[in-house]
Amino acid sequence: MLDQALKNVSVIGAAGKMGSGISLLLLQEMTRLEIADNPAGKIPDATLNLVDRNQNVLKGLLSYLKPQMVRYAEKNIVALRANLSSRTDLVDNAEIIEEDVNRALLIANPTSNSKDTKDSKLIFEAVFEKLELKEQVLSGLADICSPETLFFTNTSSIPISVVEKAAKLEGRLIGYHFYNPPAVQRLVEVITSPTTPDSFKKLSDEIGKRLNKVLVPANDIAGFIGNGHFIRDGLYGINQMEKLSGELGQDKSVLIINKVTQDFMIRPMGIFQLIDYVGLDVVQMILETMDRYIENETLNSQFIQDMLQAGIFGGQFSDGSQKDGFFQYQKNFPVSVFDLNRKTYVPISESLNSECDKYLGELAPEFLPWKVLSRDRNKDKKMKAYFTTLFQQNSKGAELAKAYLMNSRKISENLVEGGIAESAEDVSKVLSNGFYHLYGPENSLF
Repeated sequence: MLDQALKNVSVIGAAGKMGSGISLLLLQEMTRLEIADNPAGKIPDATLNLVDRNQNVLKGLLSYLKPQMVRYAEKNIVALRANLSSRTDLVDNAEIIEEDVNRALLIANPTSNSKDTKDSKLIFEAVFEKLELKEQVLSGLADICSPETLFFTNTSSIPISVVEKAAKLEGRLIGYHFYNPPAVQRLVEVITSPTTPDSFKKLSDEIGKRLNKVLVPANDIAGFIGNGHFIRDGLYGINQMEKLSGELGQDKSVLIINKVTQDFMIRPMGIFQLIDYVGLDVVQMILETMDRYIENETLNSQFIQDMLQAGIFGGQFSDGSQKDGFFQYQKNFPVSVFDLNRKTYVPISESLNSECDKYLGELAPEFLPWKVLSRDRNKDKKMKAYFTTLFQQNSKGAELAKAYLMNSRKISENLVEGGIAESAEDVSKVLSNGFYHLYGPENSLF
């Protein structure tokens, strides 16, 4: 059934940051199927509609897809040779790779006309995270496509039951939350609603396996698992920073909490770098969504709103480089920290770094940075030794880190108790695959 459904697929918002990665993943699988079924090289039977309103960005999408398909073909040359073994005209690897890429480009149909989706069996929507926009796009597609067409929305926070009801797609819509960038990140959160049939759930599982993704189910509660943890984790970090600001000033406080969450907690980046990566405007949008749909919990940040008011947005440029946010960046490395009170960036000088390090105290002797441990086969043993010492220390850095770790654990427990995650293991799976944490909030390390 899935092979047949993959004969005609559409991606909406295909040229965007998320849509381009989703398009690449689908094009890789559809080209693989096409070559396996049709090695002779006839006109492809499959079509991947790459739908975006802007024709100019669609040209850029093809410029992105072609070299990516070359790399994919090079990596999978053995399987390609096997599928094309009957083609005696294709002798060396370069010819086989060229055949694969040419076939992919024939399958890809960049278009700004949504009516081209009318024959699609599967539609992946990756437009901006705004309910009104998703409702407009999805309901319009529902009018164009067959009643049997199935839809996947890349929502990161809006409940699926809300989206499917607004778009009149009950039972035909699944939340398929890819992580950025989709072509690299292995995690996909899968969110279903009470109306989702089992057959659709099984199909979505099979698609995930085909795309080589780690699938984690999340209950249909705003924010789901990933943003459910990240947003609350970020709010805690902002809270701690604001408490320190009265004593130390905002520039030092931001830098201190960032150091705690990156170094003392052995994470790939500090919490304020992570917020910059996601984008302060995106964080604010997720906050508004979660606060709207989650009862008995207030989820907002006046500080984030004030930063946005000051013109500080974060996020990335089209080439993947980091825009300025809490930090100002050079080659994606933070070189200055924004002081909201003074409305200016303060250089992270040696003296500023030294003052912050003196306040925090020394790291445990067993400390190794995330980048080193992530490649270490004995990382669990080494982290165990580090955290054992950390929890015996009473420096300001250790105390801040321990409190932060315990708060993260509490967030995880609440996600499970609230039925958003099926288990603590699922929370850990999301954080390790989606955020590259080396350990989950609930663990045997501390």
